[in-house]
Amino acid sequence: MRILVLATDYPDDNGNVTLMYIHTRNKYYVENGIDVTVLNFNSKSNYTLDGVKVITLKEYSRKNITYDILVSHAPNIRNHYNFLRKQGKYFKKTVFFFHGHEVLKTSEIYPKPYQYMRSSSSISMLARDLYDSIKLFIWKRYFLKTINKTTFVFVSNWMYDMFLRYTKIDSSLLDDKKYIIYNSIGEQFETNSYDHRKEKEYDFMTIRNNLDGSKYCIDVVTNIALTNPQYKFCVVGKGEFFKHKEKPQNLIWIKKTLSHHEIINFLNKSRYALLPTRTDAQGVMACEMATFGIPLITSNIDVCKEVFDKFDNVQYIDNEDATIDLRQIIKKIDNISNEKNSKYFSENTIGKEIELFKIIQRNK
Repeated sequence: MRILVLATDYPDDNGNVTLMYIHTRNKYYVENGIDVTVLNFNSKSNYTLDGVKVITLKEYSRKNITYDILVSHAPNIRNHYNFLRKQGKYFKKTVFFFHGHEVLKTSEIYPKPYQYMRSSSSISMLARDLYDSIKLFIWKRYFLKTINKTTFVFVSNWMYDMFLRYTKIDSSLLDDKKYIIYNSIGEQFETNSYDHRKEKEYDFMTIRNNLDGSKYCIDVVTNIALTNPQYKFCVVGKGEFFKHKEKPQNLIWIKKTLSHHEIINFLNKSRYALLPTRTDAQGVMACEMATFGIPLITSNIDVCKEVFDKFDNVQYIDNEDATIDLRQIIKKIDNISNEKNSKYFSENTIGKEIELFKIIQRNK
């Protein structure tokens, strides 16, 4: 089987880890005998990463290669739609993966940015709303036009519900064309487990790549630290947040981004993981932590309740509660089973994608 994967950007050997969740899939495909080529719209040269061929748009145009399936991750208008508009007719089967903002009206779904991140003008918000309206109109028209050869994959039921809400496509048209397949976690979180016995340096660990995104709730973490001074908190991540908000004395801020191996080391230094969120299509990092086995505290929102169903080591907080007493949550979470939950293992996530590709290929 030969597939072409469309990606707005892609990891490389120079330290770029953008859209790593696509590469995680592609490596697994290759390991299971699928011939994978990635069309990286942002790349200026061809390269190979972990056995996955990555090409430029110019290289795709130069070579006349036939693919069994076209896969589009997080499709956008500028790259994916323009490619599909010109080249889509040459592919018999297309699979769209929806991960988040691509079919949402962002002003309604994503929380307002922190004050220091807001533009001095409302023009940018109006422009965003206008773009989203155009984006949704274009995608709805394209999906309906090509629906007979298209398969839709959503990383959560929440993501599917939002797709229906904003594209306004009749769900009956997707009955045999849509699948809910969660993102896989990193391999290290499958093969390693939380060490309860190791001496702990922190009580609560929060790890975020971007502290400045309001959806990541660093303000909530800060408030929790203030109202629970008896505990020691650690926040790892880069951003400007603590230049604008006073950092509590019981909170340590480490200004860096972490590899999977480093994340595991930090989690083993802490008694609990604290990872609230205001919105997410799945929340892969939180899924990695929960699967790793550390007791996890996250937000009481629909998508979190969905993705952590049957995870005994997860408890929930109300983001709007300014007086959260962590002692009550700790009582609930301390006596949990150490049995590993395999819901997000590759075989149960990417393995389902491979089975789907095989079904699609048989039905060409």
